[in-house]
Amino acid sequence: MEWINELPELLEPVKDKILETKRSFIEIIPAEGAPERPWKSRFGGNPYLPKDTAWPVSPEGQQLFFLAQINFAEMPPLSPFPSKGILQFYINDDDLYGLSETDLFKQDYFRVLYFPEVIEDPAKLTADFSFLRSFEDLPVYPGQSFGMEFHLGEECVSVSDYHFPLHFGEGFFAGFGEAQWEIFEWYAHEVSSEGHKVGGYAHFAQQDPRRAEDNLVLLFQMDTDAEMECMWGDMGTAKFFISEQDLKDLNFSRVMYYWDCF
Repeated sequence: MEWINELPELLEPVKDKILETKRSFIEIIPAEGAPERPWKSRFGGNPYLPKDTAWPVSPEGQQLFFLAQINFAEMPPLSPFPSKGILQFYINDDDLYGLSETDLFKQDYFRVLYFPEVIEDPAKLTADFSFLRSFEDLPVYPGQSFGMEFHLGEECVSVSDYHFPLHFGEGFFAGFGEAQWEIFEWYAHEVSSEGHKVGGYAHFAQQDPRRAEDNLVLLFQMDTDAEMECMWGDMGTAKFFISEQDLKDLNFSRVMYYWDCF
């Protein structure tokens, strides 16, 4: 957050108010090469799958695509996220990547799975994934896999997150008169919420679909990433949200999935 020491003069009077929005989050850095152990955190590839667990499918019985998994034991502690267990994300290979335009919580064409106890015995885990179908329309190339490195960080609210107007009001930048666009562009560039992450503030190319009364936190964000050859539409970002209470209860049956792009 070096930018806080380089604030434009016009933003100096609200420096403390900006810092009041500071939150901790976990930055996820892709690591080249698929992890050897199936219970390790990863983007793509083959998931951790106990032999008694069925592969997630759509209502029509079509297999969903494994997007990513996070082993919380590998991640620095971050309240209210769990300290153990594996969380997985699956999407469909259609033109919306499994997004529902009518109900963002409906897990028909995406799925979130959580395994509270992690089995580290390869003999009890699925190793042969030849039963999987071929996948087509996806934000990533099937078969590619990357590990995850986790780093605890801090960030302030970004302009695209719905929390921004809650803290500063709808007409915040208009209050700078002729300098409003200059100040807006500086803040939007410097105080970014882009990247792969757990927790913190979400990044949007269009608009934040959450309502303030929902109290939804950012469960996982996966961004466009040239190094992974990952592209959500036109330079977009995928987000998964959950209520703080459901997260504490380890109830992942009601998760909002949304992605948007430019």
